[in-house]
Amino acid sequence: MSFVDLNSDLGEEVGDDAAMFGIVTSANVACGFHAGGGQTMLASARLAFAKQVSLGVHPSYRDREGFGRRATEIDASALIDDILEQVDALRIAADDAGTVVRYLKPHGALYNRIAVDPAQAAAVARVAHAAALPLLGLAGTAIHAAADSHGVPFYRESFVDRAYLPDGTLAPRSLAGAVITDPVVVAERAVAMVLDGTVQAIDGTMIRLRPDSLCVHGDTPGAVVMAALVREKLLDAGVELRAFV
Repeated sequence: MSFVDLNSDLGEEVGDDAAMFGIVTSANVACGFHAGGGQTMLASARLAFAKQVSLGVHPSYRDREGFGRRATEIDASALIDDILEQVDALRIAADDAGTVVRYLKPHGALYNRIAVDPAQAAAVARVAHAAALPLLGLAGTAIHAAADSHGVPFYRESFVDRAYLPDGTLAPRSLAGAVITDPVVVAERAVAMVLDGTVQAIDGTMIRLRPDSLCVHGDTPGAVVMAALVREKLLDAGVELRAFV
């Protein structure tokens, strides 16, 4: 039987987190730099414990005004300090909730930057190694290579609600069609990603994938309906849903 993880970016003070925690198997929780804070982290950790959802830290550039989606120039040492601060913050919340942080998945502009920037990718991998956390990210990119070189377990993520460029990276949100909001289309993509190992890029190119985890963004319009249909169609197709860590 095929199996895959279903994750979402949560704790961002948008959408219906309580409902999403009942659908996903992993939750990437904001740690205050792009959204959220102490109370949302604690609430998320408690929901993760109650719903038996794997809890991940979702660090960002320090960019609340831009929701962590603006390009940011930062040196490696400062980036390491910022990510460590976010890991520590979520670990405090997790400890209070009786659970643990199990992995690290960067957010937004940082996620996209470490796909192509070896220096920032190495900084993220160093934090993951120091914190003993596996990384979730785009396969075959700079962060994948950095994880391998630092001895960090790496898990491959695919996005059911985002368009891809032909090189396998995500289409910028500024492009028309970059965010996919039709639940039926998204669910069909999810099943194809897992069973066929393919997704169609924005130009029609077919990309090969081997996802360990599928992401539905918590702030995508209709995210709860979308995630529920993805879960339903995957189960109908005989795919088991379980956390990757």
